[in-house]
Amino acid sequence: MRLLLILREEALSVAEIQEVTKLAQSRISTHLGNMTESGLVRCQRKGKRSFYEVLEPAGGILGKILDEARDGLEEVPEAADDQVNLRRILDRRKDEAQAMFHKAAGCFDRLYGPGRSWEAFGKALLKMLPAIDVADLGSGEGLLSELLAHRCHHVYAIDNSEKIVRYGLEKARGKGIGNLTFLLGDIEAVPLGDGSVDLVLMSQSLHHARDPEKAIGESWRILRPGGRLLILDLLQHDFQEARPMYGDQWLGFAEADLHRWLESCQFSEIDMNVVAIEKDPPNFSTILVEGMKPVRGN
Repeated sequence: MRLLLILREEALSVAEIQEVTKLAQSRISTHLGNMTESGLVRCQRKGKRSFYEVLEPAGGILGKILDEARDGLEEVPEAADDQVNLRRILDRRKDEAQAMFHKAAGCFDRLYGPGRSWEAFGKALLKMLPAIDVADLGSGEGLLSELLAHRCHHVYAIDNSEKIVRYGLEKARGKGIGNLTFLLGDIEAVPLGDGSVDLVLMSQSLHHARDPEKAIGESWRILRPGGRLLILDLLQHDFQEARPMYGDQWLGFAEADLHRWLESCQFSEIDMNVVAIEKDPPNFSTILVEGMKPVRGN
């Protein structure tokens, strides 16, 4: 039923179906094979990939099955998340430049070239940043905040540890970085006024929040219209030891939940992609989430 519901919306590849449903590829392939054989679904080749779509029969038993699947939408617990994930994937399809970037990024560390490194690329990209105001929520000792301060107009590094804030202040003062301000505060109650910054960054801090949606709402509050929220955090995992080892409140996040929270806080142009997967157990995956606070009237 889940496959029928999403394939009625759009023709999808097996990889896309897997991303939407989080089901194992072998399980998806088995069901697609059965549905193709029964005439519910057909497969079409587009380039190097195969796409599956639902056939819409006029009446008969297959038509009744599709009607039952449609009517049973609310009774399928995972269906709501499937619809959120499907919208995200279809939005991503529209951005061909984004797709080309991920293709290039995926090949980058497989092709060696002298002087090519993510460190060098990162520093080059920093030079492209405009002179904006940034809030780094859950900044820790402020390594990223310090890098941003070399380019941005002003950076506010906010952390709930007095010791870390004191250390950061001393370090910034010692290095003469006058546009980097450390503030004691919580990401769910940010000590900045409404519309204070152009960019909010939460790098591996959201999973420490008691109420992640509230933290996202605070990001909305302090952003200026047209400003952006960037979240780097862990994809949902089952490594329970992360709670005592790292003090994590959440074992990462499901993409559908993140998308739903940003939508409920009125963010637009929501995009998210897995940008790193650790090779060693527990194989943490890092997801990059982006959302924009619309300009008034848009």
